Amino acid sequence: MLPTVFQIIKIMEVTVNQQNHQLNEACSVAQMLSVVLSGEIKGIAVAVNQTIITKSSWSHHLLKEGDQVMLIKATQGG
Repeated sequence: MLPTVFQIIKIMEVTVNQQNHQLNEACSVAQMLSVVLSGEIKGIAVAVNQTIITKSSWSHHLLKEGDQVMLIKATQGG
């Protein structure tokens, strides 16, 4: 009989638009967006700790415990 292997997943807390969210510790901006936003991510700008993260960096920019994330959605109108 093979031993059972358990994967330990560490949880961290980040603040997204002034709301706390618990995420897996190794979470990229792209992964966070899929958890936090239920809709499409088109027209979204992301800042982490007041620094803009380019869309090309979303998949490899890892968030850290306590990060302050701001999501800004472009809207049309006049």
